[in-house]
Amino acid sequence: MSTLQVGLAIIGGLVLAGVVAHGAWTSRRSAPRQADPQAPRVEPELGRQEPGFDPAGPGFDPEAAPLPLPPIEKKPSLDSLIDVIAPISLESAVFGDAVLAAMPATRRVGSKPFALEGLNEVTQQWELPQVGQRYSALQAGVQLANRSGALNEIEYSEFVVKAQAFADAVGGTPEFPEMLDEVARARELDGFASTHDAQLGVMLRARAAAWSPGYVHQCAARLGFVPGAIPGRMVLPASQPGQPPLLGLAFDAQAALAEDLDQSALREVSLSLEVAHVDRHEQPFARMREAAESLAATMDGLVTDDNGQPLSAQALDQIGAELEKLYDSLDARELSAGSILARRLFS
Repeated sequence: MSTLQVGLAIIGGLVLAGVVAHGAWTSRRSAPRQADPQAPRVEPELGRQEPGFDPAGPGFDPEAAPLPLPPIEKKPSLDSLIDVIAPISLESAVFGDAVLAAMPATRRVGSKPFALEGLNEVTQQWELPQVGQRYSALQAGVQLANRSGALNEIEYSEFVVKAQAFADAVGGTPEFPEMLDEVARARELDGFASTHDAQLGVMLRARAAAWSPGYVHQCAARLGFVPGAIPGRMVLPASQPGQPPLLGLAFDAQAALAEDLDQSALREVSLSLEVAHVDRHEQPFARMREAAESLAATMDGLVTDDNGQPLSAQALDQIGAELEKLYDSLDARELSAGSILARRLFS
Protein backbone atom coordinates (compact mmCIF):
# COMPACT_ATOMS: atom_id res chain seq x y z
CA MET A 1 0.00 0.00 0.00
CA SER A 2 1.43 3.36 -1.04
CA THR A 3 2.04 6.23 1.34
CA LEU A 4 -0.84 8.11 -0.33
CA GLN A 5 -3.29 5.25 0.26
CA VAL A 6 -2.23 4.99 3.91
CA GLY A 7 -2.70 8.71 4.40
CA LEU A 8 -6.15 8.63 2.80
CA ALA A 9 -7.15 5.69 4.99
CA ILE A 10 -6.08 7.58 8.12
CA ILE A 11 -7.95 10.70 7.05
CA GLY A 12 -11.05 8.62 6.27
CA GLY A 13 -10.90 7.04 9.70
CA LEU A 14 -10.60 10.38 11.38
CA VAL A 15 -13.57 11.73 9.42
CA LEU A 16 -15.66 8.69 10.31
CA ALA A 17 -14.76 9.02 13.99
CA GLY A 18 -15.68 12.68 13.86
CA VAL A 19 -19.07 11.89 12.32
CA VAL A 20 -19.77 9.26 14.99
CA ALA A 21 -18.72 11.62 17.78
CA HIS A 22 -20.83 14.45 16.37
CA GLY A 23 -23.82 12.12 16.10
CA ALA A 24 -23.41 11.00 19.72
CA TRP A 25 -23.00 14.61 20.89
CA THR A 26 -26.11 15.68 18.95
CA SER A 27 -28.05 12.74 20.36
CA ARG A 28 -27.08 13.69 23.90
CA ARG A 29 -28.15 17.28 23.32
CA SER A 30 -31.56 16.30 21.94
CA ALA A 31 -32.28 13.61 24.55
CA PRO A 32 -34.75 14.60 27.29
CA ARG A 33 -33.18 15.80 30.51
CA GLN A 34 -33.14 13.05 33.11
CA ALA A 35 -33.69 13.09 36.85
CA ASP A 36 -30.53 12.93 38.93
CA PRO A 37 -30.44 9.39 40.40
CA GLN A 38 -28.03 10.56 43.12
CA ALA A 39 -30.29 13.35 44.33
CA PRO A 40 -31.97 12.68 47.68
CA ARG A 41 -35.66 11.91 47.54
CA VAL A 42 -37.75 14.93 48.53
CA GLU A 43 -40.51 14.11 50.99
CA PRO A 44 -42.99 17.02 51.06
CA GLU A 45 -44.20 18.34 54.39
CA LEU A 46 -47.95 18.56 53.84
CA GLY A 47 -48.70 20.79 56.80
CA ARG A 48 -46.08 23.49 56.49
CA GLN A 49 -47.01 27.11 55.87
CA GLU A 50 -44.88 27.71 52.77
CA PRO A 51 -44.66 24.35 50.96
CA GLY A 52 -41.26 24.04 49.37
CA PHE A 53 -40.62 27.68 48.53
CA ASP A 54 -37.41 29.61 49.10
CA PRO A 55 -38.34 32.26 51.70
CA ALA A 56 -35.91 34.65 50.03
CA GLY A 57 -37.73 34.37 46.70
CA PRO A 58 -39.80 37.17 45.15
CA GLY A 59 -43.15 37.81 46.76
CA PHE A 60 -42.21 36.50 50.21
CA ASP A 61 -40.71 38.50 53.06
CA PRO A 62 -38.81 36.20 55.48
CA GLU A 63 -39.08 38.80 58.24
CA ALA A 64 -42.84 39.24 57.93
CA ALA A 65 -45.18 37.29 60.17
CA PRO A 66 -47.24 34.72 58.22
CA LEU A 67 -50.80 35.73 57.47
CA PRO A 68 -53.22 33.88 59.75
CA LEU A 69 -55.39 31.32 58.02
CA PRO A 70 -59.04 31.01 58.96
CA PRO A 71 -60.06 27.81 60.73
CA ILE A 72 -61.45 24.95 58.67
CA GLU A 73 -65.19 25.41 58.32
CA LYS A 74 -67.43 22.90 60.06
CA LYS A 75 -70.99 23.63 59.02
CA PRO A 76 -73.92 21.90 57.33
CA SER A 77 -73.90 21.88 53.57
CA LEU A 78 -77.13 23.80 53.01
CA ASP A 79 -77.04 27.60 53.03
CA SER A 80 -79.77 29.96 51.87
CA LEU A 81 -77.12 32.01 50.07
CA ILE A 82 -76.73 29.41 47.34
CA ASP A 83 -79.47 26.85 48.05
CA VAL A 84 -83.22 26.51 47.80
CA ILE A 85 -84.24 25.18 51.22
CA ALA A 86 -87.55 23.47 51.96
CA PRO A 87 -88.25 22.98 55.71
CA ILE A 88 -89.87 19.65 56.63
CA SER A 89 -91.85 19.71 59.87
CA LEU A 90 -92.35 16.51 61.88
CA GLU A 91 -95.07 15.46 64.29
CA SER A 92 -92.44 13.76 66.45
CA ALA A 93 -88.71 13.29 66.38
CA VAL A 94 -87.31 10.63 64.03
CA PHE A 95 -84.19 8.52 64.29
CA GLY A 96 -81.35 9.00 61.84
CA ASP A 97 -81.66 5.35 60.81
CA ALA A 98 -85.16 5.99 59.45
CA VAL A 99 -84.04 9.19 57.74
CA LEU A 100 -81.16 7.44 56.02
CA ALA A 101 -83.40 4.59 54.90
CA ALA A 102 -85.83 7.05 53.29
CA MET A 103 -83.22 9.04 51.42
CA PRO A 104 -83.43 8.95 47.62
CA ALA A 105 -80.92 6.85 45.72
CA THR A 106 -79.35 9.85 43.97
CA ARG A 107 -78.17 13.14 45.41
CA ARG A 108 -78.72 15.11 42.21
CA VAL A 109 -81.57 17.10 40.73
CA GLY A 110 -80.74 17.51 37.08
CA SER A 111 -77.24 18.96 37.16
CA LYS A 112 -77.55 20.33 40.71
CA PRO A 113 -76.62 18.76 44.08
CA PHE A 114 -79.54 17.73 46.29
CA ALA A 115 -79.11 17.43 50.07
CA LEU A 116 -81.05 16.54 53.23
CA GLU A 117 -80.25 17.64 56.78
CA GLY A 118 -81.66 17.08 60.24
CA LEU A 119 -81.90 19.29 63.34
CA ASN A 120 -80.19 17.24 66.04
CA GLU A 121 -82.49 17.00 69.05
CA VAL A 122 -79.58 17.19 71.51
CA THR A 123 -77.14 19.67 69.94
CA GLN A 124 -79.81 21.75 68.17
CA GLN A 125 -77.47 21.92 65.16
CA TRP A 126 -78.27 21.11 61.55
CA GLU A 127 -76.23 18.16 60.31
CA LEU A 128 -76.21 15.34 57.80
CA PRO A 129 -78.35 12.53 59.27
CA GLN A 130 -76.42 9.97 61.31
CA VAL A 131 -77.29 6.56 62.70
CA GLY A 132 -78.36 6.66 66.38
CA GLN A 133 -79.23 10.38 66.44
CA ARG A 134 -82.73 11.86 66.81
CA TYR A 135 -83.98 14.78 64.72
CA SER A 136 -86.80 17.15 65.58
CA ALA A 137 -86.97 18.71 62.11
CA LEU A 138 -85.60 18.09 58.63
CA GLN A 139 -84.85 20.19 55.56
CA ALA A 140 -84.27 19.44 51.91
CA GLY A 141 -82.24 21.63 49.59
CA VAL A 142 -81.02 22.00 46.04
CA GLN A 143 -78.20 24.24 44.84
CA LEU A 144 -79.25 27.35 42.94
CA ALA A 145 -76.35 27.38 40.50
CA ASN A 146 -73.03 25.77 39.62
CA ARG A 147 -70.80 25.63 36.55
CA SER A 148 -73.58 23.81 34.71
CA GLY A 149 -75.74 26.94 34.95
CA ALA A 150 -78.72 28.18 36.95
CA LEU A 151 -81.47 26.04 38.46
CA ASN A 152 -84.36 26.01 35.99
CA GLU A 153 -88.08 25.32 36.27
CA ILE A 154 -87.76 21.67 35.29
CA GLU A 155 -85.05 21.04 37.89
CA TYR A 156 -87.08 22.88 40.54
CA SER A 157 -90.09 20.66 39.79
CA GLU A 158 -87.89 17.58 40.08
CA PHE A 159 -86.64 18.88 43.43
CA VAL A 160 -90.23 19.25 44.69
CA VAL A 161 -91.12 15.70 43.64
CA LYS A 162 -88.00 14.21 45.25
CA ALA A 163 -88.34 16.18 48.50
CA GLN A 164 -92.07 15.40 48.77
CA ALA A 165 -91.46 11.68 48.34
CA PHE A 166 -88.83 11.77 51.09
CA ALA A 167 -91.11 13.75 53.42
CA ASP A 168 -93.93 11.26 52.89
CA ALA A 169 -91.59 8.40 53.77
CA VAL A 170 -90.65 9.94 57.14
CA GLY A 171 -94.09 11.34 57.97
CA GLY A 172 -93.12 14.97 57.46
CA THR A 173 -94.73 18.00 55.83
CA PRO A 174 -92.53 20.08 53.48
CA GLU A 175 -92.92 23.77 52.75
CA PHE A 176 -91.59 24.84 49.36
CA PRO A 177 -90.57 28.40 48.42
CA GLU A 178 -92.19 30.01 45.38
CA MET A 179 -90.66 28.52 42.25
CA LEU A 180 -90.46 31.75 40.21
CA ASP A 181 -88.69 33.57 43.03
CA GLU A 182 -86.12 30.81 43.45
CA VAL A 183 -85.48 30.49 39.72
CA ALA A 184 -84.95 34.26 39.56
CA ARG A 185 -82.49 34.00 42.45
CA ALA A 186 -80.71 31.20 40.63
CA ARG A 187 -80.28 33.28 37.49
CA GLU A 188 -78.93 36.25 39.43
CA LEU A 189 -76.44 34.05 41.31
CA ASP A 190 -75.40 32.37 38.08
CA GLY A 191 -74.77 35.78 36.52
CA PHE A 192 -72.53 36.77 39.42
CA ALA A 193 -70.67 33.46 39.33
CA SER A 194 -70.06 33.58 35.58
CA THR A 195 -68.25 36.92 35.90
CA HIS A 196 -66.18 35.85 38.92
CA ASP A 197 -65.14 32.34 37.91
CA ALA A 198 -61.38 32.60 37.37
CA GLN A 199 -59.14 29.67 36.50
CA LEU A 200 -55.61 30.91 35.97
CA GLY A 201 -52.91 29.05 34.11
CA VAL A 202 -49.38 29.60 32.86
CA MET A 203 -47.22 27.43 30.62
CA LEU A 204 -43.57 26.51 31.06
CA ARG A 205 -41.95 25.73 27.69
CA ALA A 206 -38.52 24.22 27.10
CA ARG A 207 -36.01 26.60 25.50
CA ALA A 208 -33.68 23.86 24.21
CA ALA A 209 -33.56 20.25 25.45
CA ALA A 210 -36.84 18.55 26.31
CA TRP A 211 -37.56 17.11 29.77
CA SER A 212 -38.32 13.56 30.85
CA PRO A 213 -41.28 13.00 33.22
CA GLY A 214 -38.86 11.96 35.95
CA TYR A 215 -36.94 15.20 35.57
CA VAL A 216 -40.12 17.26 35.85
CA HIS A 217 -41.20 15.29 38.93
CA GLN A 218 -37.82 15.80 40.59
CA CYS A 219 -37.72 19.55 39.94
CA ALA A 220 -41.33 20.08 41.03
CA ALA A 221 -40.91 17.93 44.15
CA ARG A 222 -38.18 20.29 45.36
CA LEU A 223 -40.88 23.00 45.45
CA GLY A 224 -43.30 20.87 47.45
CA PHE A 225 -45.39 19.35 44.65
CA VAL A 226 -46.59 15.78 45.14
CA PRO A 227 -47.99 13.29 42.59
CA GLY A 228 -51.71 13.63 41.95
CA ALA A 229 -54.27 10.89 41.39
CA ILE A 230 -54.09 11.31 37.60
CA PRO A 231 -50.96 10.39 35.58
CA GLY A 232 -49.16 13.50 34.45
CA ARG A 233 -50.51 15.63 37.29
CA MET A 234 -48.91 16.95 40.47
CA VAL A 235 -50.37 19.23 43.14
CA LEU A 236 -49.05 21.66 45.71
CA PRO A 237 -50.85 20.82 48.99
CA ALA A 238 -52.53 23.50 51.09
CA SER A 239 -51.09 24.39 54.47
CA GLN A 240 -54.13 22.86 56.23
CA PRO A 241 -55.11 19.20 55.81
CA GLY A 242 -58.41 18.59 54.07
CA GLN A 243 -58.26 21.75 51.97
CA PRO A 244 -58.02 21.73 48.14
CA PRO A 245 -54.51 21.91 46.67
CA LEU A 246 -53.09 25.36 46.06
CA LEU A 247 -51.79 24.68 42.56
CA GLY A 248 -51.83 22.01 39.92
CA LEU A 249 -48.97 21.03 37.60
CA ALA A 250 -49.78 18.97 34.53
CA PHE A 251 -48.03 17.49 31.51
CA ASP A 252 -48.85 14.97 28.78
CA ALA A 253 -50.50 11.94 30.42
CA GLN A 254 -49.34 9.63 27.60
CA ALA A 255 -45.73 10.56 28.34
CA ALA A 256 -46.33 9.79 32.02
CA LEU A 257 -47.66 6.33 31.08
CA ALA A 258 -44.95 5.46 28.53
CA GLU A 259 -43.02 2.21 29.04
CA ASP A 260 -39.65 3.99 28.88
CA LEU A 261 -40.03 7.20 30.89
CA ASP A 262 -36.42 8.17 30.20
CA GLN A 263 -37.20 8.48 26.50
CA SER A 264 -40.50 10.35 26.90
CA ALA A 265 -39.92 13.93 25.83
CA LEU A 266 -41.85 16.83 27.30
CA ARG A 267 -41.54 20.32 25.90
CA GLU A 268 -44.16 22.01 28.06
CA VAL A 269 -45.89 21.77 31.43
CA SER A 270 -48.75 23.85 32.80
CA LEU A 271 -49.37 25.41 36.20
CA SER A 272 -52.98 26.07 37.16
CA LEU A 273 -54.91 27.79 39.95
CA GLU A 274 -58.62 27.38 40.75
CA VAL A 275 -59.04 30.86 42.20
CA ALA A 276 -62.35 30.33 44.02
CA HIS A 277 -61.18 27.06 45.58
CA VAL A 278 -58.12 28.43 47.42
CA ASP A 279 -58.12 30.89 50.33
CA ARG A 280 -56.51 34.21 49.41
CA HIS A 281 -54.46 34.11 52.63
CA GLU A 282 -52.49 31.24 51.08
CA GLN A 283 -51.20 33.73 48.47
CA PRO A 284 -51.78 31.19 45.68
CA PHE A 285 -51.01 33.51 42.77
CA ALA A 286 -47.72 34.63 44.33
CA ARG A 287 -46.87 30.96 44.81
CA MET A 288 -47.81 30.14 41.23
CA ARG A 289 -45.55 32.93 40.01
CA GLU A 290 -42.74 31.84 42.32
CA ALA A 291 -43.06 28.21 41.18
CA ALA A 292 -43.09 29.16 37.48
CA GLU A 293 -40.01 31.37 37.81
CA SER A 294 -38.14 28.80 39.90
CA LEU A 295 -38.92 25.94 37.50
CA ALA A 296 -38.01 28.09 34.49
CA ALA A 297 -34.61 28.87 36.00
CA THR A 298 -33.93 25.25 36.99
CA MET A 299 -35.23 23.59 33.81
CA ASP A 300 -34.14 26.22 31.26
CA GLY A 301 -37.73 27.06 30.40
CA LEU A 302 -39.77 30.08 29.40
CA VAL A 303 -42.94 31.21 31.18
CA THR A 304 -45.71 31.92 28.65
CA ASP A 305 -49.46 32.16 28.30
CA ASP A 306 -51.56 29.49 26.57
CA ASN A 307 -50.71 30.97 23.16
CA GLY A 308 -46.98 30.74 23.72
CA GLN A 309 -46.48 34.47 24.35
CA PRO A 310 -43.89 35.22 27.06
CA LEU A 311 -45.36 36.64 30.27
CA SER A 312 -43.50 39.68 31.49
CA ALA A 313 -43.21 40.75 35.12
CA GLN A 314 -45.48 43.70 34.30
CA ALA A 315 -48.17 41.40 32.88
CA LEU A 316 -48.01 39.17 35.96
CA ASP A 317 -48.25 42.21 38.24
CA GLN A 318 -51.41 43.31 36.41
CA ILE A 319 -52.96 39.86 36.75
CA GLY A 320 -52.22 39.93 40.47
CA ALA A 321 -53.87 43.35 40.87
CA GLU A 322 -57.01 42.23 39.03
CA LEU A 323 -57.11 39.11 41.16
CA GLU A 324 -57.21 41.17 44.35
CA LYS A 325 -60.31 42.97 43.04
CA LEU A 326 -61.96 39.63 42.33
CA TYR A 327 -61.17 38.43 45.87
CA ASP A 328 -62.76 41.59 47.27
CA SER A 329 -65.94 41.02 45.24
CA LEU A 330 -66.20 37.43 46.46
CA ASP A 331 -65.68 38.56 50.06
CA ALA A 332 -68.39 41.20 49.71
CA ARG A 333 -70.83 38.55 48.47
CA GLU A 334 -69.94 36.23 51.41
CA LEU A 335 -68.49 33.76 48.92
CA SER A 336 -64.85 34.16 49.90
CA ALA A 337 -62.35 32.16 47.89
CA GLY A 338 -61.59 28.85 49.57
CA SER A 339 -64.85 28.76 51.56
CA ILE A 340 -67.18 25.77 51.38
CA LEU A 341 -69.83 27.87 49.64
CA ALA A 342 -67.41 29.16 47.00
CA ARG A 343 -66.09 25.67 46.31
CA ARG A 344 -69.65 24.39 45.91
CA LEU A 345 -70.77 27.24 43.66
CA PHE A 346 -67.69 27.12 41.43
CA SER A 347 -67.84 23.40 40.73
